[in-house]
Amino acid sequence: MVTENELPPFDLRLAMITLAAKDPRLAPLIEETQEFRVAKGAENPYGVLVEAITHQSISGRAAATIFGRVKALGSGGRIPTPHEMLKLGKPALRKAGLSAAKILAMKDLARKTIDGVVPTLEEAHRLSDEELVNRLVSVRGIGAWTVEMFLIFRLGRPDVLPVHDLGVRKGWAITYGKKHGRLLVHVARLPTRRPRRLAQNPPPQNQGPPPVNSRSPHSEKTSAPFSYSEASRRQTLRSPA
Repeated sequence: MVTENELPPFDLRLAMITLAAKDPRLAPLIEETQEFRVAKGAENPYGVLVEAITHQSISGRAAATIFGRVKALGSGGRIPTPHEMLKLGKPALRKAGLSAAKILAMKDLARKTIDGVVPTLEEAHRLSDEELVNRLVSVRGIGAWTVEMFLIFRLGRPDVLPVHDLGVRKGWAITYGKKHGRLLVHVARLPTRRPRRLAQNPPPQNQGPPPVNSRSPHSEKTSAPFSYSEASRRQTLRSPA
């Protein structure tokens, strides 16, 4: 089934114009790249994470087949509800194609959804990026990258730079040079790289981008936004597979 897309819930054009004005290296890339869109009619976090767990560490085609089998286990051919998921036996889930680790992850996801740790979609819209990350990474097998993809492509949050994404890290290295890879995490924290804040409060015209040779006070692994490629779909920080 083809997913329908729509404009994100913020002023995308203003954010693009402002970012392009702040960074001459990004300007041509922004001009050439297809405009960002979010999935229309976003699903609740539980459903999105069931699909994300299914897709971890396997090809898209295989994951789609397994995900279809998992949905067939629910009432009406839909994803099993959290209560249904807890009642499903390990043999049925294994027969659907899930690994033992993924079954444990889905059971934990179901329990935390029932307990209210995993929010409903309405609750998710009211929570900050940080609150959502903290809640959702508490689920077995769910890492920050998976949550960031949910924030970007399902909720349309503009201030997310997924520094654990392989595509982002490669794009950063191509644009700014491999030797400046450590700066990605530092740049992700800068207000001059946060589209929503820029759209609401454009910085002074004379405030240029940070120098590429500046050093980050923190050193950690890094990643890049708006590319949900097959390689990205298969990547996770803590794969349960």
